[in-house]
Amino acid sequence: MDTPVSLPRPAPARILAVGAWLKNAACRLDGTRVLMSPLHGDLDDPAACAALEDSVQRLLALGPVDAVAHDLHPDFHSTRLALALAQQLGVPAIGIQHHHAHIAVVQAEQGITGPLVGLALDGVGLGTDDKPWGGELLLVHGAHWQRLGHLQPLALPGGDAAAREPWRLAAAVLHALGRGAEIPQRLGPAVGEGAAKLVATMLVRGLNCPASTSAGRWFDAAAGLLGLSVRQVAEAEAAIALERLATHTVTALPTLIEALAQEVQPPLADANGTLALLPLLEHVAARGDAGRPGEAAALFHVQLADALAGWAQRAARQYGSLQVALGGGCFFNRLLSARLMDTLAALGLPTLRPQGVSPGDAGLALGQAWAAALQFAEQRHPAAVPPEAAALAATAIAAASSAAAATESENPTRPVPAETSPCA
Repeated sequence: MDTPVSLPRPAPARILAVGAWLKNAACRLDGTRVLMSPLHGDLDDPAACAALEDSVQRLLALGPVDAVAHDLHPDFHSTRLALALAQQLGVPAIGIQHHHAHIAVVQAEQGITGPLVGLALDGVGLGTDDKPWGGELLLVHGAHWQRLGHLQPLALPGGDAAAREPWRLAAAVLHALGRGAEIPQRLGPAVGEGAAKLVATMLVRGLNCPASTSAGRWFDAAAGLLGLSVRQVAEAEAAIALERLATHTVTALPTLIEALAQEVQPPLADANGTLALLPLLEHVAARGDAGRPGEAAALFHVQLADALAGWAQRAARQYGSLQVALGGGCFFNRLLSARLMDTLAALGLPTLRPQGVSPGDAGLALGQAWAAALQFAEQRHPAAVPPEAAALAATAIAAASSAAAATESENPTRPVPAETSPCA
């Protein structure tokens, strides 16, 4: 097992958490002590599943637990393992939404007790509406959380294939911009005219094109539009290429960032809390077409960071939060993170991010464990719930009920992440 992490305040329950699908690691939470397992890898690998099972037994050998925490996705090996363990041990199995868990990592590490605005940006995580999320604005207070907004959904032509082939996401952006006729000519030389025409037809007819709010997919789309990545051979290839190009450009032209910040209006959220990135991608494509791909990559990072900062600031003002938490694999991107944190600081909002564990899925089990511990304790002692947290709970329950009803009527299929993309 890895070196234990010590928390500033004790957890109100002893929890075993089984972690994420990608970059899986398990966790045991007991008082202020957090013990993370070694990194097992992705759970589409039988060896990783076996390693998780072995780690879980080692963590359980350290003493009893009050509950087992897991992801909401019912088809993950980790979820099935958690349910079986909970039944065997005679304790509750507690499902924790993926992006809530990312922000709960910061709650745990920083000892946050008041309301916290969270930006959770990654590749994918199942939402409470059974749809793939990945660009989320959350309010977290104690055991409760609420989805305040999300990035504009982007079609994924071919489903999981789109996460491996950024050109498909470039096609989705062109289609959404009303420029679908350009797809064969623009993308055909790289992927074959037949494949490009097929994806264009899929987008027109809405065939196998599930939509996702994933921030990772927007990074892929920008890289695809600039021709930086057609098919990803290695994990995070598209996002790394986009960041590398942007970083090289702003290093060579240090005044460019502020010029870009002034030149284009950052994306704005609508009344429903949806942050529209499509206009930004149109500017990215235009600069790429004009032979300025470095400027286009830098523009994407600067404008996205500024938009996220404004989004979080409005939420913090509305809900009385004095801090913003960052979670998810997209925050491995140094350029995005630095710009966002600097902008939030200038707005008077301190920014918190994971310190002792990864901000990505490798650290997710800690967030699962902390959120589950708070929920377990609250169920045992409901009278101790602060009134403001209770109000948030009522709002969240109503929203979840509404989403569940809509989901039931639509009868969607749940996504299983089989991706090799940037921000997982």
